[in-house]
Amino acid sequence: MITGIHHVNLLVPEGTLDDAFAFYGETLGLHSTPVPQLQRGRIAWFNIGEASGQQIHIAFGQNDPGASRHPCFKIGSLQDLQALQKRIWDHHQRGGSAAPMAADQPGEQNSGVHIFLFGG
Repeated sequence: MITGIHHVNLLVPEGTLDDAFAFYGETLGLHSTPVPQLQRGRIAWFNIGEASGQQIHIAFGQNDPGASRHPCFKIGSLQDLQALQKRIWDHHQRGGSAAPMAADQPGEQNSGVHIFLFGG
């Protein structure tokens, strides 16, 4: 089902985006790429390599349980995505120490799309 990593979102304290550009861009040599207009000055995206399709995303936030840090995986097909979303939801519903703290219920609004389009 999962075919790769699209991006990993890392969190930095408010006001340190310039430090992220210095470290990820200058020190590590990753190339920044444009972010959506409404997100400029709030997030940064860095490409890993020339054509890998993989990125590091930097956003403001604290590393607490409700934080926006996350990996974003590449999925083979819409059917694979729907099956994986159901497995994640079922695990969330079952609970337990390894269960996701939050999950989108299949067929309901996708929280990731809402955050991306509306800024939270």
